[in-house]
Amino acid sequence: MRSLTDSVTKLKGVGPKRVADLATLGIDTIEDLLTYYPTRYNDFTPTDITSAKDKQKITLQGIVVSEPLLTHYGYRRNRLSFRMQIGREVIVVTFFNQPYIKKQVTLNQQVTVMGKWDATRRQITANKLIKEQADQQNEFGAVYSVNKHIRQSVLQSFIRQAYEEYGNIIPTYLPRALRQRYRLMDRRQMIKEIHFPQTQMTAKAARRTAAYEEFFLFQLRLQAIRRAHRQEDGNRILYHNDELKEFIANLPFELTDAQKKVVNEICRDMRQPYQMNRLLQGDVGSGKTVVAAIAIYAAVTAGYQAALMAPTEILAAQHAEKLSRVFAGTHVHVALLTGALTVKQHQSLIAAMKRGDVNLIIGTHALIQDDVEYANLGLVITDEQHRFGVNQRQRLREKGDHPDVLAMTATPIPRTLAITNYGEMDVSVIDQMPAGRKPIQTQWLKSNQHAEAIHFLREQLEKGAQAYVVSALIEESTALDVQNATDLFQQLSADLQPDYKVGLLHGRMENDEKDKTMQQFKAGKIQVLVATTVVEVGVDNPNATIMVIFDADRFGLAQLHQLRGRVGRGDRQSYCLLIADPKTDEGKARMKTMVATNDGFKVAEQDLKLRGSGDVLGKKQSGMPEFKVGDPIADLKMLQIARADAGNLLATPNWDNIDENQPLVLYLQRHELETHFD
Repeated sequence: MRSLTDSVTKLKGVGPKRVADLATLGIDTIEDLLTYYPTRYNDFTPTDITSAKDKQKITLQGIVVSEPLLTHYGYRRNRLSFRMQIGREVIVVTFFNQPYIKKQVTLNQQVTVMGKWDATRRQITANKLIKEQADQQNEFGAVYSVNKHIRQSVLQSFIRQAYEEYGNIIPTYLPRALRQRYRLMDRRQMIKEIHFPQTQMTAKAARRTAAYEEFFLFQLRLQAIRRAHRQEDGNRILYHNDELKEFIANLPFELTDAQKKVVNEICRDMRQPYQMNRLLQGDVGSGKTVVAAIAIYAAVTAGYQAALMAPTEILAAQHAEKLSRVFAGTHVHVALLTGALTVKQHQSLIAAMKRGDVNLIIGTHALIQDDVEYANLGLVITDEQHRFGVNQRQRLREKGDHPDVLAMTATPIPRTLAITNYGEMDVSVIDQMPAGRKPIQTQWLKSNQHAEAIHFLREQLEKGAQAYVVSALIEESTALDVQNATDLFQQLSADLQPDYKVGLLHGRMENDEKDKTMQQFKAGKIQVLVATTVVEVGVDNPNATIMVIFDADRFGLAQLHQLRGRVGRGDRQSYCLLIADPKTDEGKARMKTMVATNDGFKVAEQDLKLRGSGDVLGKKQSGMPEFKVGDPIADLKMLQIARADAGNLLATPNWDNIDENQPLVLYLQRHELETHFD
């Protein structure tokens, strides 16, 4: 019995080598092959030569009226030319470095060529030849993303064979009512028209159907996960409200309105009988840690333990230090579990955790090691959660019995991405900075203004300030013409010492060495810290008011904003100097955005426009889905509609018992494991 999950080996001509070749494109099954959609289309419809514009890419069809002439010049370079008659005009067709085409050109035969038109010389520099119109399956040809292992023609032949042999078992996922409402194709027709369209119009209609289907299926999976969470037995964390109010009242500052709002959202979730699954996002310095502390205190008053997982030992240690101060004099007992502990310290701490002697455990991935057991884990918090893999976050959840989950990120996520990437989570946003925070003044300097930057740095150091100086690289690179941390350290040491102490921090240093350098910087023994992006997340020194970033155009906007957020944490005015000579319009736009705004959400929206959804958080870190056709930025309205439609379907009583929805039910069952907790 045939199935779309069949291996591609079922196709004629697919042996072990072809299996390996197709695997390099992520194609293992028939379904992979059928849903390996074209990136673009070649339009073989002949262009009217009288209206063709100079330098335009066009398709011309005519009769060959001269023998092809092949000329060799230079090393392995050649030019093939012949004349072609189109109506009453004769033009010159030229191919470069494609000598094999000579055998395909025959006098008095009709051919079609594609290439760039030179209106002045009345000639075309061609890159593709179609010998006869009959050779074209149609006038509109699909073009796929391929690599050195497999050619376009080979891939196309396998896709055609797969469709011919399996097309009749392609299920339609979208309910009839939605297809009729939006004038969409059934899935079998969509796959046919997306690969073998007759016209540009049918290709466009097929891609529109494919984009909506992708969004709908993705949102259906996310919302099914969310509903599953709510149906699971969670812990009703019945915290002591009066104790919690007293704890908040004793904080040394008043919560902002935004903080109060998200605290209420989190506390309301914790009292519910289902598992909380909430994302807390807020700009650098907006006060997420205090909100997390309130949630922790609530869990502890109800008799539960809380665990906070951070991506680096530096950040974990800082959380432990900060929260120890916040919880001083309370019944919250804080412990730090990282890989830096000795075997004896590690064993002693996990025994205390198992007994319940400590009720707040802060650490790195050490929190999820096999030998770590908790007495009564009720609340799990992940900081900078997109830096953890799906499996790591899941393992921490499994350390307790359906603990409430709070994921925090200081990477501002535009609404587009929040809808797309965190559809299964409730989202809380702190969109307000604490009172008294002065906006960081940002300036963009060219590299020839290096001396001005050093002069400004020295002026600020004389006033008692401390500074970060960030480089893109640790050591000199022959491939990139950028400043590196080691060189900068030596340059600044020569410029500023002995008046000011300069330190160096990068990811290749031993943990003890990194900790020592950070402690010296925080204690004021180091005035200027030269670093790589190891300082991007979590390094906290309120006295640091200067951030200098060399080769700033090498960084994305989100990363630049994170780095800038390392300063501006005290009462003094802070500054960020971007030193860059961007060569591209995008690079210049990034610098202008940083100068124009301190608002992380505006920065993120601009980053989204400049770079697209896939790169904003980093595909590998964020888990951002890579849609094959849909674009969550350009097609945001479609994404929102698909989200609402998916929610409405799941809310329909007994939707999963309706015959036409059975392909969807099977789809969800098949994808349950891979989507759970994404």
